[in-house]
Amino acid sequence: MENKKLGAVLIVIGLLVGGLILYYINLLSDRAEVLGCFNDPSCIPIERGLSMSHVGIGIFAFVIALGFYLIFFNKTEDMLIKRYGDEKDNEKFDFAMKFLDPFEAKVLKKIREEEGITQSTLRLKLDMSKAKLSYVLQDLEKRGLIKRVEKGKTLQIFSKI
Repeated sequence: MENKKLGAVLIVIGLLVGGLILYYINLLSDRAEVLGCFNDPSCIPIERGLSMSHVGIGIFAFVIALGFYLIFFNKTEDMLIKRYGDEKDNEKFDFAMKFLDPFEAKVLKKIREEEGITQSTLRLKLDMSKAKLSYVLQDLEKRGLIKRVEKGKTLQIFSKI
């Protein structure tokens, strides 16, 4: 989103600078015409000014083009943020799995697969006793790996990583 704002600012600045450059070129051309500058040594400063104004036009065109690119065509930032976020979440999950016992790993993996699964459904899918599952979930919650939210008479479970 910041790229679009930057692109709009660059276009506005480019248009203002471009207008000033065109005004300057017109001013120099009028001055050269009044002086009759054609192969006259006294007109060298005007010729240099006109040459520099052409460089200014090139810069102006570049700034405008960059502005349009940032507004309409640059999608890389959003893609990189999304990709990095996904990789970072997977790295956290893989790291956490290394320190869990087999029961905890099994429970956390299932919670991650089915975000918002209820505790009773989780117990049935993992074929664990209520007491064992409750103990494992309490331990995972203390470690900050899951969050439990009341839903009717049972709890909904969400992964925090």
